[in-house]
Amino acid sequence: MADTRIWRPPALIESPALRHGLTLAVILYLVWSIGGLDIDWGRVSQGLPRAGRMFERMFPPNFERWELLVRGVVESLEMALVSSLVGMIIAVPIGLCAAGNMVPKPVYLAARAIIVVTRTFHEVIWALFFVKIVGFGPLAGVLTLIVASVSFISKMLAEDIENMNMGQVEAVRATGASFPKILLYAVTPQILPRYLGVAIYRLDANIRHSTVVGIVGGGGIGMTLTATFKRYDYDFSLAILLTIIALVFLGEFFSSWVRGRLR
Repeated sequence: MADTRIWRPPALIESPALRHGLTLAVILYLVWSIGGLDIDWGRVSQGLPRAGRMFERMFPPNFERWELLVRGVVESLEMALVSSLVGMIIAVPIGLCAAGNMVPKPVYLAARAIIVVTRTFHEVIWALFFVKIVGFGPLAGVLTLIVASVSFISKMLAEDIENMNMGQVEAVRATGASFPKILLYAVTPQILPRYLGVAIYRLDANIRHSTVVGIVGGGGIGMTLTATFKRYDYDFSLAILLTIIALVFLGEFFSSWVRGRLR
């Protein structure tokens, strides 16, 4: 007999039949989905030895062309810094207009539409779009990361403004203060620490994404990495990958340090 004195958390779905039925349905769906992928297992089996040979050619990593490596890393950092700064500036008015407790409904809907459209597509898709417009190079990457930064920061900023304490806003408004003064003395003190934290987080993300957009022609170290794979220059590819890992680690440490100082 089960010990009734032992407490057990309540099940998410109380009915055992329904719970087991849903589990079976999920398993069947996964099996059906994998079957619909049309995987060529023969090609996969042939590709595994090729992958092993590729990894063998990667070691040891080749850092002899360090000038090209440094140039790509510096370009990626420049892209991340410029796009983050511009995105921080543009995101402020959009985020403010996307806060329903601060602006009229038409302005709110227009700003939310901008955020939704910019967040709909992945950075790679935006990069392909800008490469077609301005050509290969860092400009396409910077424009891509600006769009990504604006969409992310403005959404976070709008939500922070909507969730802030409106008592402080009403107190400042009761003094007859104008709208800019309300923003300066009531809104800014409440959302500034969070805004800076989100901006620093976005800078960290842009450092990582600057390597991704380069793969499709958006400049930075990603373009160099793509070229090495096309030339089967795998030892230099590994050197680039290790450099990207180190760069991301440094960005993560810097982001954590800054957010800790802002608390």
